[in-house]
Amino acid sequence: MSNSDLTSILFVLLLLVGLAQLLGYIFVKLRQPKVVGEILAGVVLGPAVAGRIPFASRVVESTQHQGNILTFVYWLGLLLLMFLSGAETRQLFSRDERREVAWLSIVGTGIPFVLGLLLGPWLVSPALAGANSNRISLMIVLAVAVAVTSVPVVSKIFADLKILHTRFARLVLGVAVLEDIVLWLALAVATAMAGKTALNTRQLSLHLVATVAFFAVGLTILPRMIKRINKSRFNVFARYSPAGYAIAVLLGYCVVAGALDVSLVFAAFLAGFAVVHKKRRLFAEALEAIGKVAFAFFIPVYFAIVGFKLDLIHGFSWSMFALFLIGSCVVKILSVSLAGRFAGFRRLDLVNLAIVTNARGGPGIVLASVAFDAGIISAKFYTTLVLAAVVTSQMAGAWLDFVVRRGLPLLAPSPGHEAVRTSEQETATAG
Repeated sequence: MSNSDLTSILFVLLLLVGLAQLLGYIFVKLRQPKVVGEILAGVVLGPAVAGRIPFASRVVESTQHQGNILTFVYWLGLLLLMFLSGAETRQLFSRDERREVAWLSIVGTGIPFVLGLLLGPWLVSPALAGANSNRISLMIVLAVAVAVTSVPVVSKIFADLKILHTRFARLVLGVAVLEDIVLWLALAVATAMAGKTALNTRQLSLHLVATVAFFAVGLTILPRMIKRINKSRFNVFARYSPAGYAIAVLLGYCVVAGALDVSLVFAAFLAGFAVVHKKRRLFAEALEAIGKVAFAFFIPVYFAIVGFKLDLIHGFSWSMFALFLIGSCVVKILSVSLAGRFAGFRRLDLVNLAIVTNARGGPGIVLASVAFDAGIISAKFYTTLVLAAVVTSQMAGAWLDFVVRRGLPLLAPSPGHEAVRTSEQETATAG
């Protein structure tokens, strides 16, 4: 690689991370999710904006020319995002409110997912399909896209509004964690089936079994093994370089997944899930350090490249976007409202829960990226999924900001939770 080539790559990365951080900061000040600004940075530097300006089109050409390098940074950002999400997921599990979380997870997530599968044969069309798509994989992606809820974006909204400690936040995050684990497994199955239409049943079955087995072992057996290795007195690596050891666990999971032909995205998620233990804070500082670097550079660049890949000129359909956004929101909101009534919630409780769990955020964008890179969905459907994730996240953030500013309760008082609910009401009033 020549000096001029290296300079060109560094210049493109400088533009991507610089504009992503700038627009992310502006959107945070506007009380909007930071991820929206990061994606917008890619749109601005992409063909839709910069590509239409004569002197700026050179940036677009340079970015496209350095495709291999940027693809590596893109995937590294995605793997780190999933790794940190897996670590956060492990810390979010709580034994409280099991009944409510169960109803919201099973009904609120199950109905949209099952409806997506049942109506899939009539909803999927050639306009949604990618080069490696088959009807089953496309139906699974559609079902996941309707049902998914964002843990990272919702967590950030709660933190910004200072309601992360409330029972409402615990309920929403508990539901999001449980459903995301199931939906990531469904997406793993979809990617395993992508492009396998012409293969024999035995080969396809082995691939699916390997994917499901890797996921099951990664959620049950491997975390226990990693825990023992972490505590071993012979584990010098973990004691003297916790951050390096955590990265090694991530890479190890990805190598094994690659050898089994399982998507590396799910391997990264499971690695984060395994490396953290509730009662052991050995890797707390290491994960914090990894998170600072990841969220300072790699993850903003990942989202910027997601925006760069959006073809808003030739790869966008207003009708597809409007139909998916309205249809998915109606199904998700009604399903969560029904689940909330079964769980004992009423009135404003149902509205708050339904709108917030409708936020697709980061997982919705990761879903679109994984499905698009696997050739399951078309460019138009990819753009639709990304924009739907952005809009639903903005809706959730704007609604919660309104509720907190008006001093309305996040959850109305009910027997057994008066103290907790009162605390939430006081928090909303103080906001």
